[in-house]
Amino acid sequence: ILPEKSPPHTELLDLQPLPVTALRYPEAEKLFAGQKVFNPIATQVFSTMYSGSDNVVLCAPAASGKIICAEFALLNMLKNDPVKRCVYVAPYEQTADERFKDWSQKFGQELGFKVARLTGEPATDNKILEESNIVITIPDRWDLLSRRWKTRKAVQDVRLFIVDQLHLLDSEVGPTVEAVVSRMRYISYQVQGKIRIVALAASLANAKDVAEWIGAKDTGLFNFSPNVRTVPLEMIIQGFDLHHRGTRLLAMGRPVYQAIKHYSSDKPVIVFVPDRKQARVTAIDLLLQAASDDQPKRFLHADEDDMRPYILGAREKALKQTLEYGVGFIHEGFTAQERQGVSRLFDAGAIQVLVCTESLVWGLQSLAHLVVIMDTQKFDGRENRYVDYPIADVLEMMGRASRPGVDTSGMCVLLAHSAKKEYYKKFIYEPLPVESHLDQKMADHMNAEVVVKTIENKQDAVDWLTWTFYYRRLSQNPNYYGLKGVGPNHISDHLSETVETTVDALEAAGCLSVDDVDLGAANLGVIAAFYYSRYTTVELYNRSIKPTTKRKGILDVLSAVSEYDSVPVRHGEEAALRGLAQSLGVRVGDANVNEPHAKALILLNAHMQRTPISTDLASDLKYTVEQAPRLLQAMVDVIASMGTLKPALVAMELSQMLVQATQADSSPLLQLPHFGEQLISAAKKAGVEDIFDLINMDDSARDKLFSGLSQQQVQDIAKACNRYPAITVDFKVAKQGSDMAKLQVKLEREGMEEGDKVGPVYAPYFPNEKEESWWLVVGNSDGQLVGIKRTTIAKQVVNVKMDVELGEQPGKQDFRLFLMSDSYQGCDQEYQFAIDV
Repeated sequence: ILPEKSPPHTELLDLQPLPVTALRYPEAEKLFAGQKVFNPIATQVFSTMYSGSDNVVLCAPAASGKIICAEFALLNMLKNDPVKRCVYVAPYEQTADERFKDWSQKFGQELGFKVARLTGEPATDNKILEESNIVITIPDRWDLLSRRWKTRKAVQDVRLFIVDQLHLLDSEVGPTVEAVVSRMRYISYQVQGKIRIVALAASLANAKDVAEWIGAKDTGLFNFSPNVRTVPLEMIIQGFDLHHRGTRLLAMGRPVYQAIKHYSSDKPVIVFVPDRKQARVTAIDLLLQAASDDQPKRFLHADEDDMRPYILGAREKALKQTLEYGVGFIHEGFTAQERQGVSRLFDAGAIQVLVCTESLVWGLQSLAHLVVIMDTQKFDGRENRYVDYPIADVLEMMGRASRPGVDTSGMCVLLAHSAKKEYYKKFIYEPLPVESHLDQKMADHMNAEVVVKTIENKQDAVDWLTWTFYYRRLSQNPNYYGLKGVGPNHISDHLSETVETTVDALEAAGCLSVDDVDLGAANLGVIAAFYYSRYTTVELYNRSIKPTTKRKGILDVLSAVSEYDSVPVRHGEEAALRGLAQSLGVRVGDANVNEPHAKALILLNAHMQRTPISTDLASDLKYTVEQAPRLLQAMVDVIASMGTLKPALVAMELSQMLVQATQADSSPLLQLPHFGEQLISAAKKAGVEDIFDLINMDDSARDKLFSGLSQQQVQDIAKACNRYPAITVDFKVAKQGSDMAKLQVKLEREGMEEGDKVGPVYAPYFPNEKEESWWLVVGNSDGQLVGIKRTTIAKQVVNVKMDVELGEQPGKQDFRLFLMSDSYQGCDQEYQFAIDV
């Protein structure tokens, strides 16, 4: 049972190029100021995109102007639709960043529409969506926001849904992309409002299935062949008969230089390498070869004086050296600013060669005349072996070799292991078939649908699956999905079996309650869906945390969650990680430290102790730390449902420590800027233990304490002190039943006027902006947690009502009320009270 032959490609018609004035929208014509006419692909899809309102699938090679085609649909909506709301979903954060920069300029500043991006906090995001015309996001954030579409009018009012790089259904982000696109189709059908879906992808073999899935008619399907390029691309594939990867990379050094010399001696070149180490090595190697040709500065096309500020601004020593001679390199260890700086030099033509790691291709905007792909294997830390680049990544790299309007043709040289030569020959010239990987994350997505009551029984679950791409592909490629045949019975049996296994897994994890065929969400399932954590994570919390678990145990559980499966692990990092663990006092024993969860534990500790780490580890640290508060909030909810007080308070304190990069015994003053060990001990001598003491000091004493600091530094400290929360708590028992009491709590923020905004948390060590939130917790004298409420204090006064469970014994019972922050250390409060039962 072979999958059926795919229909032929869309033919590129020989049309008269459309002038920009065809938009008949003078303000928008300025957006395309650099060009008089649109390219052939844009010309052919123009009327469908700009004049129609049907769903469209546009498949074309990388860098062939697909975004401009999507902009036609966007302009059509902004011009004619009363609601004017578009959501653009990019597969990766880097792609979303670039799109946000580009569209903020075009549609925001030039046309005056509101362009925004989602933050990952559902309440904030809902407000952003309500107030914006164009929202840019990644699949996870849109998934979290659109789950509760029934109660969120803003989600139902989306008029245009653009999903970019849809061929990545085959990658790690695939299951989430599939879930959100299927959901948008479902919403469109349910609310009878027309949500127009525009999907952009590389050339696909099974574009017809994709079109059927998103509801595009034949007239809305454009699947151009991989050879249809706006700038023709010449391709050379060179094989190396060396099995050992290190030797092969060494052997490729000379051919890379020769390719540059031969095909692009004075035009820009991008070289893609597998990892950071190779980026440095290749950049230096190119300089040496140029020097041996007696042209050491052949790649530098700018005055040395103009280059000096950029060279001084580079942190890495190797980069300073290579920039002097006109070769730049970028990798994930650089900050966004550093990468931008090097890319700017390359785009301006000051340096001729840019060496870039494979994983950065998705955020790269630079184009070149020649692209060299140096080897096609990278190290996968999770499987501890070398794996081939995904074909989608190779196609994206090739797409960088075209400069429309500058070059008449582009050039790409692919250096690979000889055994892979035929494979790349085939797939570069033939389109990719994409398959669904929804089955890998089926349980998480099904759990979310059960929580929002889209699925209430097993039949609903089967119906939900029929909206997916997975369902479309079952009959087309049955072998891939393990079907025995393609009859209606085979497919319905397979779907029922899939639902059964998924439901069993969720029930075993405690996320679902099953009553014959009816499905209901259990507490753990609701927590997993609300905090967007994997169902295996809440199961781990539920099984691992005991009433006696201490801080170290909580940190161990946190680092073991499924979300950290994808912490990047690199070859040869073991020694550095082991050394780091020793200096931090993290016991790793003989365990393998070069695996994702051990690495996550070491990085979380390094963050809390503010240990300086290499640029290589800095990006992994960011990835690990930015997820921690959300994972801890889910953990607090799981612990609360067990009813144990101690571990819940410890998890809350851990959240503060990770946001502020401090330890349990750190002075609260460490959260302020410019406060080091010396200043803290001087403050202690002056009787200042925490931030409130510092605020209440006499001016003269404070000036004496700050005598060694500059005016600017004192201002920084004052700003941080003013942002530090001072909350007064007032509470009373409002109502009392036989087993429950109602507690009314009034929280007042000092120093805040009506209409003031609180703003994000002051946390210079935390990688992202964070909104503060608070927990109110009630514990009884037996160490049980009997009431909890999470709240924000965004106004001057907030009133919170919370339930408190009362014990069985009549008489006077003692309770403690805690106010705990999730972002600041040293401002938690504790009160005692009693209730007569």
